[in-house]
Amino acid sequence: MANPIVIIPARMASTRLPGKPLADIHGEPMIAHVWRRAIEADVGPVLVAADTVEIVRAIEAIGGRAILTRADHGSGSDRIFEALNAFDAAGRHDVAINLQGDLPTIEPAAMRAIMAPLDEAEVDIATLATPIARAEERDNPNVVKAVGAEISPTRLRALYFTRASAPWGEGPLLHHIGLYAYRRAALARFVALPQSNLERREKLEQLRALEAGMRIDIAIVDTPPLGVDTPQDLERARRMLGPGWGNHDQS
Repeated sequence: MANPIVIIPARMASTRLPGKPLADIHGEPMIAHVWRRAIEADVGPVLVAADTVEIVRAIEAIGGRAILTRADHGSGSDRIFEALNAFDAAGRHDVAINLQGDLPTIEPAAMRAIMAPLDEAEVDIATLATPIARAEERDNPNVVKAVGAEISPTRLRALYFTRASAPWGEGPLLHHIGLYAYRRAALARFVALPQSNLERREKLEQLRALEAGMRIDIAIVDTPPLGVDTPQDLERARRMLGPGWGNHDQS
């Protein structure tokens, strides 16, 4: 049986929405809402990996655990690796779930679904995707597409991730959700790899793993969470997390 830990990387430096982990959503910082979604999923202990003491204090104020990490990490994966080794030097947790700190509407069921692909020993990393329902998202480069070989109706072996509209032709497209479950050894290998050419070109770090021959499997879920990257996204998150949250739509 796996013994996962959920680690939420959070940094204050955001080009389009500076200070977004502490952005207010109904009286609480956004990072608190993400932490609550992770607690509700109940897949393992939850740790926030922060780049500033302000984020640490915000999580500790609601009874959560947070650890201060270096401010100069190039990716969330690097940040969670530092936090994992500092928090769990004994290696009790063999899976690290990387939950981005800007997904305040992530559904607990989606977080639980990410563990299923790791039942297969050959899978290094698990992630999520959902069918694209909005026509405008098909060509939107901010909506990352997942391309994979079908293993079952709810699971794929990842072949590629891209900001382009892919695969070409008739049929559904899949919106990649930036939630990852790494085997601990796979995470250690991944962060030791240099950036790959496709990673730099697409600005998608998961391509580093694929180029290195690591296996990523994708679980298909019904509902995409809202990623908060802009002030407009923040307003939408406030609407979604208002009264009646839990019976929401994503309009």
